[in-house]
Amino acid sequence: MAGGADPGMVNEIAHSSAASLLDRVRHSEDPAVVARVLTVVERDGVDDIAELWSSSPSDSLPGVLWRLYMLRTWMRTHRDAIARLWRVGEPVATSASAIAGVDQAPTEDDIARLADSILSGAFTGDFAVAMERAAAFTDVVALGLRVEAGRLTTAAKEREMDVSGDGSMDGTGDGDVDAQAMRAKAARMLHTGANLMTTAKDFHHAANLWRRGKLE
Repeated sequence: MAGGADPGMVNEIAHSSAASLLDRVRHSEDPAVVARVLTVVERDGVDDIAELWSSSPSDSLPGVLWRLYMLRTWMRTHRDAIARLWRVGEPVATSASAIAGVDQAPTEDDIARLADSILSGAFTGDFAVAMERAAAFTDVVALGLRVEAGRLTTAAKEREMDVSGDGSMDGTGDGDVDAQAMRAKAARMLHTGANLMTTAKDFHHAANLWRRGKLE
């Protein structure tokens, strides 16, 4: 459309397409339909879904489906690192493993299967339960990122002290560069963790809205 699409029309298409897709899969007994829905990003790319849903608010059906698709893509792309972060962030006494449906020490293949299970569960099972599984998972991975960031920050401090102790800390030495790199990586981890915590809250809120019949 010349001049850009009308925001109201975009919003209407986003909501109607999300509701139609969810309804279509729920009423289908063909596993191939579910498989196509799961793999739409790998098959067709993310652009079409982004155009439809990415601008929708997090408390809407298209908005939360967008977040689910992005979570699945992220989990499958970084499955090895995420498996390690889960093992770091999963406390000894917690119900997160049971809620998310993953072992306390998952492998990268477990993470890939979980990614598919959460998204398919939103279409074929209890939508609210799928949201709670996604929230529990992102919460623990966010905790793992915070723990790892703390370890890196501590290591950076120790590195700085070591360099300072030998009298060579002038802001240009290799030790100083190493410490700065550690701090930068820790900052990125904290930023990602904060985004995941926000996403977990979005999933929790979506579950509550769905149970009240208000997620549209």
